[in-house]
Amino acid sequence: MIFTKYGNAFRWIIIIASFFIVSLILWKTYEFFQHFKEEERTKMENWSLAQNEFVNSNVNSDMELTLQILTSNKTTPMIVINEDGSLGTYNNIDDNKITDSVYVNKLILKFEKENNPIPIKIGNSIASTIYYGNSPLLNKLKYYPLALLLIVVLFGAVIFFFYSSNKNATQNKLWSGMAKETAHQIGTPLSSLIGWTEILKSEHVNPDYIAEIEKDVDRLQTITERFSKIGSLPTLEVTDIIKETIDSYDYLKARSSNLIDFKIITPEGGIPVNLNKQLYSWTIENLVKNAIDAMKGRGKLIVEISQLENNVKVSITDTGKGIPKKDFNKIFTPGYTTKKRGWGLGLSLTRRIIEDFHNGKIKVLQSQKEKGTTIQISLKRAPNYVQKTSYH
Repeated sequence: MIFTKYGNAFRWIIIIASFFIVSLILWKTYEFFQHFKEEERTKMENWSLAQNEFVNSNVNSDMELTLQILTSNKTTPMIVINEDGSLGTYNNIDDNKITDSVYVNKLILKFEKENNPIPIKIGNSIASTIYYGNSPLLNKLKYYPLALLLIVVLFGAVIFFFYSSNKNATQNKLWSGMAKETAHQIGTPLSSLIGWTEILKSEHVNPDYIAEIEKDVDRLQTITERFSKIGSLPTLEVTDIIKETIDSYDYLKARSSNLIDFKIITPEGGIPVNLNKQLYSWTIENLVKNAIDAMKGRGKLIVEISQLENNVKVSITDTGKGIPKKDFNKIFTPGYTTKKRGWGLGLSLTRRIIEDFHNGKIKVLQSQKEKGTTIQISLKRAPNYVQKTSYH
């Protein structure tokens, strides 16, 4: 209970502590790198002193320690350039390349960037200069902080995606719960409406009025079924997509403004597709209503069904205000809306119905400002025999 109550605070403490530990490792690695670099500098300075002593020594001098220092460098690459520019001694450099003056000059420039040169003096004048680079170990250590930094970035990305997916899962549960509760709340008055319709029939009310009421009652039942399916895996069955599209089209056309010029284009015959009828009709309804809103109740709307091999395309084209190209994918994001009223859930639900439940695709096929938009649904054609299947 305590962890649940303070879970968010605990998570942030863990995140901050993790970043602090990684940052501390980075800082300590940097300090070690600098310390190691100073050690190499000290080693090369000692080497220069030994070289200076060797040059200034006489025949009777004990040079054992000096020679030992001069031969002790087994890792640090270095070049000694004499005062006249000629090549002196060198260590840990490829013998085959050292005779190439261009290669030597590039190496000197590289060493100068890595470390400051060390002069070797005879008296008050500079006899030669030591140019040295980083040892192989130091070069490896140089990239170690970058590797740790990459780990930090990946660590942050994992945390971000974890909480993002966790947040999405929570939102999905919330919307599913709200949808089921809405379906439950609609069910009670709907049952009463069905009862009142039967009473009106017995009162010999105009049958045309009753027929229209029954259509809307049936529509409310369809809406209730839609909301009840949001939180569960819907059952799909082989259905003629042309018939289902025409049914939804006719219902919406009869209840829309006469200022909208409706047109539907379909091939002859039927096209079998694995569909959930209620959810598919909801998709068509959302797309048609959005198209009407984009045209502000006046314009031309075309619903077209076409077939290419095993794919079925359902396109809805309007003559509305259009969608900027940068928003082609954004319009399907939950909460995104350009309307003053609305929660921005219609198109996100449409994408979920098509892509998650029907294994299809939905996209903005094309759109131009003030000329209109075409949104296209792509579904797989089903076998020509009737069978029931469930979404997995």
